Amino acid sequence: MPKKKITKSVYLKWYEDMLFWRKFEDKAAALYIQQKIRGFLHLYNGQEAVLAGSLLAMEKGDKMITAYRNHVQPIGMGVDPKKIMAELMGKVTGTSEGNGGSMHMFSKEHHFYGGHGIVGGQIPLGAGLAFADKYAGRKNVTLCYMGDGAVRQGSFHETMNLAMLWNLPVVFVIENNGYAMGTSVARTANHTDIWKLGLGYEMPCAPVDGMDPVKVYDAMYEAIDRARNEGGPTLLEVRTYRYKGHSMSDAQHYRTKDEVAEYQKKDPITIVLDVIKDKKYASKKEIEEIDDRVKELVNECVEFGEESDFPDASNIYAHVYKQEDYPFIKNH
Repeated sequence: MPKKKITKSVYLKWYEDMLFWRKFEDKAAALYIQQKIRGFLHLYNGQEAVLAGSLLAMEKGDKMITAYRNHVQPIGMGVDPKKIMAELMGKVTGTSEGNGGSMHMFSKEHHFYGGHGIVGGQIPLGAGLAFADKYAGRKNVTLCYMGDGAVRQGSFHETMNLAMLWNLPVVFVIENNGYAMGTSVARTANHTDIWKLGLGYEMPCAPVDGMDPVKVYDAMYEAIDRARNEGGPTLLEVRTYRYKGHSMSDAQHYRTKDEVAEYQKKDPITIVLDVIKDKKYASKKEIEEIDDRVKELVNECVEFGEESDFPDASNIYAHVYKQEDYPFIKNH
């Protein structure tokens, strides 16, 4: 597939998508404070350009797997956002019938394979998805995302080795948002250029500006194209920034408000909107119409979630085992 031109329609889609993801997460935060969403909640605010640029580089049938900051990725892959909001609220109309919640979004239909709560747990699974495609002779690529904290896991290094040994069609994407849970890379390793870890496995690797969707697209296109044409895996360190805490319970004592404000000057949504305005891709009225559509859709998602039912207590046994009459599970 030839490289796409970043046209007016691309910028307008990026703006509407990224704005929706941001407002969706903002609403989720508000619902969490109201205790309509329980458990943990990890927001994607600030990292939207990573997803926007990646999606443009993907083709039909390509797969995505990530960690537990995973609400907007399945929306980008085509899942109905109403179902994502319902899942956040633990409702039966959610993507996993309310059983997964914030950290475990999943949609086989849309090639989104989680949503994994174990740090680094998704990395070997991502290589496994790529292995399955190669084994079956499919020309698809798997994008496997992780945070900067996950690269300290042994499973990361085992997977890097096997991915190169088997020449798997996978792109490993480190979304380096600065602090893992709350500790900077500089305090956890003797190196801060995480992308260089690929050099030890002779894997193509590079740093990427994760605040600009154009730069993300350029890097992702090259990596995906290499993987699809049997050139093997790539490791990208996409340098981004999260504007919210690690989760809703994060007091953020490890960084200053001034630092956050500096990164907000490079907000990916603002970057895209500035291009739209500079190139006159949309009038003020057209931009306002996009804003209104986003607001309306977010409200529809909340309404859908609130009007949906909680799952029946008996449902707790429904998906433990694939075998329906599994003898060691009894529904009392």
